[in-house]
Amino acid sequence: MMETVEKVESRLGRTVLLAGATLSLLTIAAVILLTVGVVTLFSARRLYSEVIAKWLSRAILTMWGVRLEVHQDEPFPKTQTVYVSNHSSTLDMFVLVALGLPNTRFVGAQDLSGFLRWMAPLGVFTVLMGTRWAPPPSRSVERAKWFEATEHILRRAGGSIYLSPEGERVTTGRLGRFNKDNFQLAANLGVPIVPLYIDIPREVDPGKGFNALPGTVHVHVQPAISTRGWTPEGLEANTEMVRDIFVRTHETLRA
Repeated sequence: MMETVEKVESRLGRTVLLAGATLSLLTIAAVILLTVGVVTLFSARRLYSEVIAKWLSRAILTMWGVRLEVHQDEPFPKTQTVYVSNHSSTLDMFVLVALGLPNTRFVGAQDLSGFLRWMAPLGVFTVLMGTRWAPPPSRSVERAKWFEATEHILRRAGGSIYLSPEGERVTTGRLGRFNKDNFQLAANLGVPIVPLYIDIPREVDPGKGFNALPGTVHVHVQPAISTRGWTPEGLEANTEMVRDIFVRTHETLRA
């Protein structure tokens, strides 16, 4: 029993120490990012995202002893793409940014935006990276307008986008339900979907917390899926088809 208590105390102490170090690093990086932003007139989103935020995320993962291993047969597309992934952990946001997805805006849940803006260092990064905040499915009218606005931005400005079809962290060890509107966006734009399966070992995964332990996180980049010929009538079937890719990958890795 004493050994168990000692382990818990040791893990808690490690978490507190690393959380403090992470916040300090984020704060320093946010100041640097703001300085770079001023020099570049806040017009170099790709520099902020694909260089500064990417290497900051990798540094944070390294600090926590988390190694990132990416499995892909070809480089990420340079053309407009919709990226989707499973979402089971707090680590996901650092893992995704660490990938350095080309010219990509990230989408987060709107209910998190207040927290991230309150936590000033992260707020600086999300704003300068052009992060979009999606309303939850329960606010269907507002969400539909949000997707229309997002589609307009992507048509006008170009670039890719990352969305989580589950919409929130699912920590049950299974995949959650996929929201169809994520895939309707890709179909409307006529661009491919690239699934990213994030595999975080149970002994590493902090779930909705922050107490990640050392280990290796694997990202399995699946082949691009064409949305050519997709129709509103087939949206549900196509959504399930993409989800099935994640399910098969999940089951294969767990076999």
